[in-house]
Amino acid sequence: MSGDTTVGLRRDAIGLREVLFQSITAMAPAAAVAASIPSGAAFAGGSLPLSVLIALVACLFTATCVAELARELPAAGSVATYAAQGLHPAIGFLVGWGYVFVEALVPPLLLLQLGFTTAGTLHQEWPSYSTDLWWPWSLAGAAVIAATGWFGVRASARLGTVLGVFEVLVFLVFALWLIGKAGGDNTLSVFGTSHTAKGQEGLGGVFAGSVYTVLAFAGFEAAAPLAEETRDPRRTMHRAVLGAALAIGLFYVVTTYAMTVYFGPDRFAAFGASDAASWEGVARASFGLFWVLVFLAVVNSTVANANACANVSTRTAFALARIRVLPRVLATLHPKHRSPVAGTAVQSAVAVAAVLGLGFGYDPVTAFLLLATVIVTVVIGVYIVVNAACAGYFLRRRREALRPVRHLVFPLLGTAAFVPALLTAAGLPVFDFVSELTAPVSYAGPVVGVWMAAGLAVLVVLMRRHPERVAETARVHLDDSPSTRHRQNENGAVQR
Repeated sequence: MSGDTTVGLRRDAIGLREVLFQSITAMAPAAAVAASIPSGAAFAGGSLPLSVLIALVACLFTATCVAELARELPAAGSVATYAAQGLHPAIGFLVGWGYVFVEALVPPLLLLQLGFTTAGTLHQEWPSYSTDLWWPWSLAGAAVIAATGWFGVRASARLGTVLGVFEVLVFLVFALWLIGKAGGDNTLSVFGTSHTAKGQEGLGGVFAGSVYTVLAFAGFEAAAPLAEETRDPRRTMHRAVLGAALAIGLFYVVTTYAMTVYFGPDRFAAFGASDAASWEGVARASFGLFWVLVFLAVVNSTVANANACANVSTRTAFALARIRVLPRVLATLHPKHRSPVAGTAVQSAVAVAAVLGLGFGYDPVTAFLLLATVIVTVVIGVYIVVNAACAGYFLRRRREALRPVRHLVFPLLGTAAFVPALLTAAGLPVFDFVSELTAPVSYAGPVVGVWMAAGLAVLVVLMRRHPERVAETARVHLDDSPSTRHRQNENGAVQR
């Protein structure tokens, strides 16, 4: 191995299918359906399918912004490059600083879920198996992710594709089964407001449910950091980001509808992520051993999500390290696989340290909630900045390609959709359906604050000593290649 980065990441290594499932698995569809989306039932009740549909439309606004920028600016730096080009390089650096941090925390988050989900299920089946033995499963998952990261994007992306297909198929088959079993109880009234939870009547309950549901869409942008390793990246990235958001959004609508009509819309407010009133609980009670497939799909989803987000964190770190705003060692590539092996090693070390440190320091579930709050808070903040960057980019650099609805109205609507989700994730009780966070989950805010303050301090030093490095956050490295069909003008705008 060497620190040489002149060749860069492996070009044309993967295609649309792999990057599509990079985004799909980053959204963790099975885990979202089983654990995340049901949290909205406490407000929307049996009208939760309408909440999911509203969340889908809302998320498509931001997904469109990301897709537009991914087509214009195919770069491993992704959101950092978008913010640098659309707003200012200093903002791009801070976006990259925060994004690398939280994406590096996603694998330990999912490995914790892998551990306590597997241990809890085994204990339920065989009481002699202790729930304290969650950590071997987490470490096994960490080993798989480290290995695929080491062998490069092809191995990692193909694993994600296989895992993604499995989890989606299991829940789709189960959903169709539930719809068939519901028979005459199938009803479109669940797409209205008549089944909201008690005390959450009307559109207020549906809106509250949609805010919690929006959080299940996080990850649709995960294809973007693989741009430099993808064939025809400008076209492929655009299709992958939008395709993942739309396809998994519809998947959420279908699966939520199926469980709602089967379980009963008027008692769906009691539905949750565990016990009898849950996806696994219904599968256990009514469909025999099919619950095993549901369980495996959720476990599969944690591994697939961790794998996808390890790709995101290592590629974003690579992009920032090669312009020397992060330690140059993170740009070290494997001589054969062209994978960011130093970044993979650091990612693996962070994952194991966070899993064991927080998991034993608190407990795996509490550690999961703490990390989830940190991650969602920053990621939604990044989405809001990217919405602004989309408008800024087309106003400042690509005025001739400006489409007012797509590049100005959509960013505004996307921001309006994510601001309530940001307040909810941070536990800021602006709305009556937002619960204040309690310790140690409430430590998430200070953790994010300290990290971003550190990033601001680094930025100040860089601006004084190496302002050219900060300016490089706006660079699209693919445009440096003589084979590209695009080139940048002196302001960084793409010329065709």
